[in-house]
Amino acid sequence: MAKSQEEQHPVKAFGWAATDPSGHLSPFNFSRRETGDQDVRFKVLYCGICHSDLHSIKNEWGFSTYPMVPGHEIVGEVTEVGSNVEKVKVGDKVGVGCMVGACHSCDNCVDNLENYCPKLILTYNSINTDGTITYGGYSDHMIANERYIVKFPDNMPLDAGAPLLCAGITVYSPLKYFGLAEEGKHVGIVGLGGLGHVAVKFAKAFGAKVTVISTSPSKKNEALEHLGADFFLVSRDNDQMQAALGTMDGIIDTVSAVHPILPLISLLKSHGKLVMVGAPEKPLELPVFPLIMGRKTVAGSGIGGMKETQEMIDFAAKHNIKADIEVISMDYVNTAMERLVKADVRYRFVIDIGNTLASTKP
Repeated sequence: MAKSQEEQHPVKAFGWAATDPSGHLSPFNFSRRETGDQDVRFKVLYCGICHSDLHSIKNEWGFSTYPMVPGHEIVGEVTEVGSNVEKVKVGDKVGVGCMVGACHSCDNCVDNLENYCPKLILTYNSINTDGTITYGGYSDHMIANERYIVKFPDNMPLDAGAPLLCAGITVYSPLKYFGLAEEGKHVGIVGLGGLGHVAVKFAKAFGAKVTVISTSPSKKNEALEHLGADFFLVSRDNDQMQAALGTMDGIIDTVSAVHPILPLISLLKSHGKLVMVGAPEKPLELPVFPLIMGRKTVAGSGIGGMKETQEMIDFAAKHNIKADIEVISMDYVNTAMERLVKADVRYRFVIDIGNTLASTKP
């Protein structure tokens, strides 16, 4: 007879879970596996709230499994390591991002691109190699194979560093891959939310000229004064958009709502690249003629491999890049999700798991 999840995973855990597509989160007892030879277990101190947590708890992408413990911007302190672990030791500050497993033998895995492995195992709402469901970071502790553990430099604050494990690598990877992480390149960033504000910081650190493209004129000061962007374009202002035609080497589009991309393609120079990193739930309209008339590219990019994620965290620490966050208590999470729907956050909620989770136990 098949073993139950509790038999396979005897270590008691506590977190908050969604139990149906209403997305309402509430206290939840579950269990995690014992520490294997290559595993790292850590006490969760903070966990960022990503927009995909919101999509997932409400089953907006259509593949949610309940009960679901969300969270894939997880940081904390190592409490136990397996006998073969070499990367970290007890007491180290570490994180886990969007994935906890892959096949480790396909071309992508061999190239340190586990994020594109056909057998990728996501940090939550995924099936582990033992057939059990993966649970994320809205919980008291986390365990993962050391390959998926990111070591945090001493000068990287855990709370403001947590969102980099998803938002950070999601924008860092395409900036590097598509040749936009270079001095003097003109990079457009569409959307000034959790992803967008971090994209501005990375692009500036790479030496690029940065234009923020937004539907909200009210974000101009924030973009230019606080985040250090060079220019600000209101995408609904035809005169502004007209004046910027054909000026950008590349654009990182972070918007996860349905929006027109023809105006963005028009901003690109010949051979320019529009890279989609937001994930709207409905297909966008793709006009082909403007692509042909300038050998332009529309591409996608999803997080990054573990080697690049560590590189990104080290780069961020060196250049003092961190997310702008609002730290919340565990029992505020449902209110935070309601605010996230309205984009009412600057720019990332981070749950103070270490100080506020235990008090929510029934």
